[in-house]
Amino acid sequence: MSAPAEYLREEELDHNLIYEVASFPGGHKIFSCQQCGSCSGSCDMAQDMDYTPRKMIEMIRAGMRKEVLGANAQWLCTTCYYCTVRCPRGIEPTEVLYAVKSIGIRDRGVDPNNDSPKFYETFCDTVHKFGRQHEPTLMAIYAFKGNPLRLMGFAPLGIGMLAKGKLGLAPSRVKNVDEVRKLIDRYRNKV
Repeated sequence: MSAPAEYLREEELDHNLIYEVASFPGGHKIFSCQQCGSCSGSCDMAQDMDYTPRKMIEMIRAGMRKEVLGANAQWLCTTCYYCTVRCPRGIEPTEVLYAVKSIGIRDRGVDPNNDSPKFYETFCDTVHKFGRQHEPTLMAIYAFKGNPLRLMGFAPLGIGMLAKGKLGLAPSRVKNVDEVRKLIDRYRNKV
C-alpha cells in the first residue's frame, strides 16, 4: 500500500530551511513556536493565504522548502505586526515571512507569474538608491519590469497626489544614504 499523495518523502525535505530563516533578523525564535495559532487568528489576511502564518512556520520547521517558497502567504502579509504582538512566545512571524521572501527571490523559487517579488525587489532597490521611498520611481521601474501599460492604471492616483502636494516629482536622498545602503547590502549579501 502506497502513502497518500499529500505526504512528502524524507528526501523531498530540506532541513536547512529553518536555519536559513533563523539567520535573518527576527527569525531565530522560530524554534520555540508552540503552534498555538495566535498568529493566524490575529491575521486579517489569513483567509486569503494558501497557508496561514502558523502553518508556514510549521512547514519551514518541517523543511518543506518548495511549498514554502511557492506559497502566497509571504506576499499577502500586510506587515501590521499584529501576529508578532500577540505571540505568547515572542516569535516574529512577520519577520519570518520577510525571510521567506528574501530566500525565495534569491533562489528563484517563486512563481514566475507572481508580480509581488518584482515589486518587493523594486521597493528595496529604490530605498537603496535614495535612502527612502520615492513612489514615482518605484512605480515606473515596477511597471517596466512587467507590464508598462499598468502605469495607466496608476496615473489617476498619481495625478491626484501631485495636485494635493503629497507626491514630489524629483526624488530626494536622506543625509546619510550610505548607512542605509550598508544596512540593505548587509542583508542582501546574507541571502
